[in-house]
Amino acid sequence: MNKIECVDLNKSFFVNSSEIKVLNNINLTIQKGQLVAICGQSGAGKSTLLQILASLDTPSSGLVMYDENRMDSMKNSNLSSIRLNNFGFVYQFHHLLEDLTVIENISIPLEISNKSVKKDEIIKIIDEVGLVHRINHHPWKLSGGEKQRVAIARALINEPDFIFLDEPTGNLDEENAEIIQNLLLGISRKHDIALITASHDSNFIRNFDKIYKIHNMNLSEV
Repeated sequence: MNKIECVDLNKSFFVNSSEIKVLNNINLTIQKGQLVAICGQSGAGKSTLLQILASLDTPSSGLVMYDENRMDSMKNSNLSSIRLNNFGFVYQFHHLLEDLTVIENISIPLEISNKSVKKDEIIKIIDEVGLVHRINHHPWKLSGGEKQRVAIARALINEPDFIFLDEPTGNLDEENAEIIQNLLLGISRKHDIALITASHDSNFIRNFDKIYKIHNMNLSEV
């Protein structure tokens, strides 16, 4: 079974030769299909831990394992392949390309991975997030909630095992936040995808299997 694991993970940043420690001796295992939330005050290190788990950043010490393989021992090409084919990403800001349509934005990971996928299969995913009526629209014609649904569809397009979410409802009003929450939870159940989120949204994370809090650089289960 696919899993991500970190062992005795530490992270520090250096500013003007001064060490600022952010994460201390973090141990965490996330299985495929699990819902795992990381909460804590702003600046506690939630996004930093998420970035490290997703192989977008490296720890100062300790290990991050994917399927029992050390990520720090992998070639960059292998890491890129995992991020592209096994991981999906949804951020607080949708990061859509404004000059591309909905279907073109969602197809970007397919083009990067040189995969040939039929248009009707892409439309099926667009339908799953409720945007078939917006398929040829550009992002500037979409609402904030619709843009986030495009980002979710883009994260789904390569059928990942894990989706990393950094404050996915942070820029949405209460109604749209609830729509996105329910959509993500439904997608996780339907496709057996693990959701790993850094979030302040208690309404969202109360539905998760495990909730962890970062406090004073340490991680503990709530």
